Amino acid sequence: MVLHRRTFRLLVAGAVTLAIGLGSPPAGATPPHADGPTATARARVAADELMSSYEPNKAWFPSSWWNSAVALQTIGDYMQRTGDRRYLPQLDNTFEKDKGKFPAGYLSGDELLGNFTSRAIDDSEWWGLTWIQAYDLTKNRKYLDMAVKIAEYVEGYWDPSTCGGGVWWNGERTYKNAVTNGLWIRLTAELHNRMPHDKRWLGRAQEGWNWFTASGMINSAGLVNDGLRDDCTSNGDTVWSYNQGLAIGAGLELYRATHDSKILPTVRRLADAAIAPGGLVTDGVLTEYCDAPGRTCDDNGKQFKGIFMRYWMDLADTTRDPRYTAFVAQQAATVWDNDRDASDRLGERWSGAEPNVFDWRTQASALSALIAAVPTSPPTRSLSATTNPALPVIMPATGSATHVKVTVGLQATGSAPLQVVVRPSAPSGWTVTPARKTVTLRPHGNAVPVQASVDLDVTIPAGTADGLHSVTATATSGSLSFSTRSDILIAHTADFDTGTAAETPWLFDADGSQSNGVQNRFADGHSYFVYRFPFPADTTSASATLTIDNEFVVQVSGDGQTWTTVATETNPYHDGENKAARTFDLTPYLGADKAGYVRVSDSFPDDGWGGRVYHMTATYN
Repeated sequence: MVLHRRTFRLLVAGAVTLAIGLGSPPAGATPPHADGPTATARARVAADELMSSYEPNKAWFPSSWWNSAVALQTIGDYMQRTGDRRYLPQLDNTFEKDKGKFPAGYLSGDELLGNFTSRAIDDSEWWGLTWIQAYDLTKNRKYLDMAVKIAEYVEGYWDPSTCGGGVWWNGERTYKNAVTNGLWIRLTAELHNRMPHDKRWLGRAQEGWNWFTASGMINSAGLVNDGLRDDCTSNGDTVWSYNQGLAIGAGLELYRATHDSKILPTVRRLADAAIAPGGLVTDGVLTEYCDAPGRTCDDNGKQFKGIFMRYWMDLADTTRDPRYTAFVAQQAATVWDNDRDASDRLGERWSGAEPNVFDWRTQASALSALIAAVPTSPPTRSLSATTNPALPVIMPATGSATHVKVTVGLQATGSAPLQVVVRPSAPSGWTVTPARKTVTLRPHGNAVPVQASVDLDVTIPAGTADGLHSVTATATSGSLSFSTRSDILIAHTADFDTGTAAETPWLFDADGSQSNGVQNRFADGHSYFVYRFPFPADTTSASATLTIDNEFVVQVSGDGQTWTTVATETNPYHDGENKAARTFDLTPYLGADKAGYVRVSDSFPDDGWGGRVYHMTATYN
């Protein structure tokens, strides 16, 4: 298997991040702020990393329906903000492939009723906003028409007979909450603002705003609680950042529709409450309730902060209030400096606190902070750099140096040629050649960044200590500068819990597998995951031990393509009662380069319970 750089980087989680602590800025201090070209370049490499997870056949981001809508919205924001248009085909691919009807379990846990609607009313609304974003980018009427169809579907769940109004959260009409109604206001106001002579959707947006602001869900501190009890009083539940952000965004879009001066004070109250003591910020960093020590965000919560930042960007653009623009700069800086690994993956906890989680959902969320820092008028030039591989693993031979090939990928936008100088640096005693390389890039605007690459040969001396060692490369062209790095892991033994940063250097292909926390990577249905162990050329024997349970198939390979099954669970276990450490001799299966591969999949692909791995070790002699 030949992995594209972005595919490989998807597998690399946050092994090492820059340990710069960002707290609240001192009074009167100017928060860190990237210049326009740098902010654009940062957003580009993070957007490319996100899109490496887009699955073109089902036309989504695997295993999450509404989250896919938000991720595509985020990519739409990126394209609109920067002028990059490379991902318009993926938006249209999703529109055309997923607009029909689908059974429960194919794209969503719910049956999809067609036109991106389901019993989950808020899910439907997210897709409505996604297609308005696509319309803004392309002016293709089909996207706006789809958003209207979705709004017409949601309109049927506005119900004044309970609590005086509001949209129900689900088809069973059991709950009225903040997210569904914040979305409703934003969706209907966006439709009005794009449809000349509209009165219908404007009326719905005003009606929704008046009901929501009087519902009691906005508490006395100006924070948005989750929803209403059966007696129509606020349930006082968790203040999630996405509810706060949607309320801000709903008011802003309605203000644009009406120019009603009474709306902005409410919007500002919501915004000020979010960043006030007791709000959503810890030491200057936007922090979700589930980011707190001892808690973990589920797959939904992983994307909440990004939604908040999407609408905070709107707030900063609309008001130009220095406090709001400073907050944007602070979040973008902490994400880039603290919450990013060598492969430009962005994690759940923007402060960089451990344990951190890295996946496409956290990528989409943190990307919104980087997008918000891009100027409203994108710079005419930008330069970015990445490395491939970003986190190579070396299991060294005894007494000899090791060579690693690292490619520096360059991307640039602009209207004139750029002479780009690439300068690498490495730990003392290491050698990187060439020591300097000049490349000419000839960009043609912003829509499609021009690309080039520089190959580096890295010599790692014998006896290098186990651990992570960084090789950095800085690309410069005049005032433009961008640095990237490859974190090279030296290890004589693989020994890791799944679902941690220690796992990811070894994770060769995650496919559609998932990891719900520490010691919990699983593959069900037709998904799998593959570990690669690059044993040295003088290896005479090797083995791997997996702590594994449930319905597993374990296969081994010497090239990652031809597989031999070495274990199959033939009983339909769902509760982990067959959990055990199982050791497999890899020696007969090692490839010509002595690499060994271990793949785990599902022995009962139709019942939703697959092989789950807790811990893995691999050793060699």
